[in-house]
Amino acid sequence: MKRLAMVLCFLMAGPAFAVQPDEILKDPALEARARALSAELRCLVCQNQSIDDSEAPLARDLRLLIREHLVKGESDAQVMDFVVERYGDFVLLKPRFTERTWILWLTPFAVLLLGAIGLFRRRPLASEAERPLSEAEKSDLEKALK
Repeated sequence: MKRLAMVLCFLMAGPAFAVQPDEILKDPALEARARALSAELRCLVCQNQSIDDSEAPLARDLRLLIREHLVKGESDAQVMDFVVERYGDFVLLKPRFTERTWILWLTPFAVLLLGAIGLFRRRPLASEAERPLSEAEKSDLEKALK
């Protein structure tokens, strides 16, 4: 029974966000937009978390900055452009497709294509796999087996 209760507690626990109650906007629509934007931005301190998940002071400052711009009436694109202009493309968890990042986006497809070509070329053709042994090959095989 205790195990079941413990499992249920773990299942019911939602993800822990670092957003503090004093950061939350009163307008639910603006808050939802702020959370969506925060989920797309990398914490520059943690580097492997979004600012929505990070408890670093810089992440908090970025969350507040996003909310300030949203309250001013800026669009999501304007807010993202501002943050990227200020901190660079590294702040994006999902980099944009630009002339500087095309190789990042296309490399996985190129590797898959090269792998498929390699597999196709390595497979022997049916005619090659089923051809009978020549007399020289038969004699070499008999010598090896003796």
